[in-house]
Amino acid sequence: MLASVGSVFVDLLEEYRRATFFFESGDPLGASKLLEPIIEAEPHNTAVRQLLARAYFNSAQLKRAESQLRALIEHDPSDHYAHHVLGRTLERDGRFREALPHLRLAAAMKQHADYEDAVHRVEEWLGKP
Repeated sequence: MLASVGSVFVDLLEEYRRATFFFESGDPLGASKLLEPIIEAEPHNTAVRQLLARAYFNSAQLKRAESQLRALIEHDPSDHYAHHVLGRTLERDGRFREALPHLRLAAAMKQHADYEDAVHRVEEWLGKP
């Protein structure tokens, strides 16, 4: 029994490594296909969920990215990166009013040029100073 559990863990870890390679090699769709069964087996694994959200975002599967990011934020409301990527996802989907609070929250939690640039960009879209 323990051997099979161990081999399942090794298989999931190996698939995660493959997915990371696919993602970093510019194949987010391929990465997402590898990550989906992992997140089913490990639904509380935030590293897998974050990479899956990024893979969905990079392959323009915005609704799926949004779902993964909202799950991350529900698990940890102080996750500035999840708020930022959710804001970017909503921005990319043309949902600027929904994006702005997440982008502002991320920028308030962590000073980062990308975070501030995203806030300014969406504020401009909305005609805010």
